[in-house]
Formats: sequence, structure tokens, C-alpha cells
Amino acid sequence: MRGLVETARRWAAEGRAGFLARPVAEQGFGPRDPAGALLLDARGECVGSLYRGVFDAELVAEAGAWTPGATARVCEVSVGAEEAAGARLTCGGRAEILLQPLAAVPAAWWELLAEGVGVALVTRLNERADRAVSEVVRAVDSPADGAGRRAGELLAARRPGRDAVYGDSGLVLVEAYPSAPHVVVGGPESGELAQLIGAQARLLGWGAEYVAAVADAEKLLAARRDAACLVMLSHDPEFDVPTLRAALALGIPYVGALGSRKTTARRREGLEAAGVAEGEVARVHGPIGLDLGARTPAETALAICAEILAVLSGHEAQAGTGLRESHGPLR
Repeated sequence: MRGLVETARRWAAEGRAGFLARPVAEQGFGPRDPAGALLLDARGECVGSLYRGVFDAELVAEAGAWTPGATARVCEVSVGAEEAAGARLTCGGRAEILLQPLAAVPAAWWELLAEGVGVALVTRLNERADRAVSEVVRAVDSPADGAGRRAGELLAARRPGRDAVYGDSGLVLVEAYPSAPHVVVGGPESGELAQLIGAQARLLGWGAEYVAAVADAEKLLAARRDAACLVMLSHDPEFDVPTLRAALALGIPYVGALGSRKTTARRREGLEAAGVAEGEVARVHGPIGLDLGARTPAETALAICAEILAVLSGHEAQAGTGLRESHGPLR
């Protein structure tokens, strides 16, 4: 969805009668992008990706037959195994896709997506599904109704997601786009592991930056406190302990530190001496990473990013043992 911002703004400025398409319900298809969405117009231009384009022509036809005055339409589509293979989908499936005129989507939605902040769109449809009203919910909002609360839950999961819930008047589509994780690597950018962590983060669609001074780290963490994840590679006590302390004080969702068990104990003692409570010290993932049997720098980068993903998605307990819970020497 974030990738559609520039096109949506341009089409709106041009006054083009574009449409936003995204799933309301789906079955089958195999693994797919939870953030998949499509901008299209009646002339056949399509921007974005939804089921690898297998339904694009069908959706364009629906847009061409749009009923004047309607603000929504739910289209039922399906694809068989042979056609799915041709489109390089894992398998066939069925979906209900919501088409909504671009003019009916709040401009604030695109503005906040462009800024990279955590934001959700709550779209309420009437019983006939030909009228829809959309409202924007930010991560900092505290909505009282069920759909708003669901938006908050999806944003808190820190991964793009959609959910369809039923309200008093009909179907409500909740679409959440949290801020993408931003990995802050403490240590020289030139280091091999630092580079590989950055590459792995970007492969996942995350951001990555490098810091080597406490003041720079504090500034960056504070600016991105809702999305920052600290990976401390430096073993310098004048840098690692103050930076870890700052990250914990800011409530950064993931704080990890590379090092031996001896280095980990030294950092723990330094944090406690600096007045950090024991419960907060326990939030530091050190030794860092999931215990995947990593040996090479590339494997270590994968183990670190896997642990970040597990923590942010709330699946740490199911993801396997972290190195900080393991025993014996680190290999």
C-alpha cells in the first residue's frame, strides 16, 4: 500500500477517476503479501500488485461499469489451479475484493503513509456494500469502538495486516500499516556483520542505519522510537552501556547486543550500576539472536533479524530458543 502513495496523489491531483482495490475476504492462494493492493482506472492502467495480476482485467471491467454515485463495490473473483500456475500463484483460490473510488479514500491516509507512521484505515460498508465511509486511525489514537480497537491491535503487531469485522450496519474492513522496523546498528558501518544485518533488514523491507556515538544513537532512537530496533555490535563500555540504557528508557521494542556471555554479564552489571531496573535489564537480548546454529556472519545476521521478527510479531515463545536462554559456550 505504501508503494501506491505517489500514484494515488498524482491521480488525485489530475482528477483521474481511479479506484483502490484490496481483499475483504480470501481463501486459498497460498502465501501472499498481506499488504497487497491495486490502483486502477477504467482505461486499464494498473499500479500495484494483487494476486500477481490474475484479476486485473476483471477489476478494470468492474471499474468501467461503475454505478454513478456508488462509493464501493465488492467483487467476487476466483481462479483455478491451471490459471493460478500460469500466474505463478502457489495455488488457486477465491476472494472478495473491495473496489473504492480514489476520491472516497481520505487524503490523510496517503499523507500518513508517505510519512511512514503507523496508520490504519477503517472502512465501513452498508448492507448492500455499495456505500462505504473510510476513516483514518493512527497508532497514537485510542478509538472506543470494536473496529478501532482492532486497528490498534493490528498496528501493535507491527506487521501489515487486514481484518474484516461486522458492525451494526454491515461489514467493516480494517487495514493496518505499522511503521516498518528500523534497525539501528551500534558499531562501525564498515564491519562485515553490520553490512550483512543491514542487507538482511532491507530484504525484509525494513530500514537500517548505523551509529557509533552515544549522542547520535540517542537522537536516532528517539526519532524512531515506535519502529527502532537496536542491535549493539560494539564492545566499547563507553558506548554500548549508555546506548542500551537509552534504548530501554525510550521503550524501544527490541534491544539486542552481540557478545560472549562474559561481555553480556559486563553489560548487565554496567546497566544495573547505571540505575536500570532488573526487569528492564532483562529486556536486552544478549547474547543476541535465535539459536539457529549460525556459524557464518551471514547466518548470524539471519539469526538476529529472525529474533527481531519474532519479538515484534509477538511470536518469540513459538520461534525457538534465543541464545540468551541457551547454555554452554557460543560457537
